[in-house]
Amino acid sequence: MTVSEFKQSLATDQPPVQLNVELTALWYDGKGDWDNAHKQVDHLNSASASLIHAYLHRKEGDIWNADYWYARAKETRPDISLEEEWNQLVTRFLN
Repeated sequence: MTVSEFKQSLATDQPPVQLNVELTALWYDGKGDWDNAHKQVDHLNSASASLIHAYLHRKEGDIWNADYWYARAKETRPDISLEEEWNQLVTRFLN
């Protein structure tokens, strides 16, 4: 799946079945459903799920919590827009 195809899938009611949990969370976030996006990763401990969790808390405006999750993912909070980060994360997890 390409980034373009991923974005086109946002017009559907359900995420594509082949998406991993990180992309499923980003799909829900892309649909404007922060709560469902958060539910996908809030119980997981992997670095990749922690990175998505961090992005979601950054988007929420809870920077302290976001930085905690970025640290768990062994990453730092990026100095880019949320839209840019979302695009980077989608690209990263599609590859």
